[in-house]
Amino acid sequence: MKARMTNPATVLPETMPAIQDLIKAVKKGGVPESILELVHLRASQINGCGFCVDLGAREAKKGGMSDERLHSVAAWREAPYFSDAERAALALAEAATRLADRSDPVPDDVWDEAADHFDEQQLASIILWIATTNFFNRINVTVKQPAGVTGW
Repeated sequence: MKARMTNPATVLPETMPAIQDLIKAVKKGGVPESILELVHLRASQINGCGFCVDLGAREAKKGGMSDERLHSVAAWREAPYFSDAERAALALAEAATRLADRSDPVPDDVWDEAADHFDEQQLASIILWIATTNFFNRINVTVKQPAGVTGW
């Protein structure tokens, strides 16, 4: 498999510092890295971004995530491996990724559950991470960036 084109952030290298600054800022928001990894992996699964699913799983594994948790992210509601806070973040990630799937894309119950587990700064971090993941997914899916190939 080969990408349709070079990564757009490489084609327009002046975009890379802004992208890297956003990532750094989001990771300073007080959310455990493991939750950010789960959110990234779930949004990437929904969007069918093989590159991000592969990279996200590898990063989560490097960070110490168990195989049981990695293998169960897509079925997190039925799996016993996730905390209430992780479940709230995963539900928010799904809702904010699937905006067109319902008339109230992020319903109050999803928001309220997340707000019960995270303060405003942490919520900002999670929301920005979901948006950033969706940003990456849309680029990689559009250019058909293959999994396992460096591109960012």
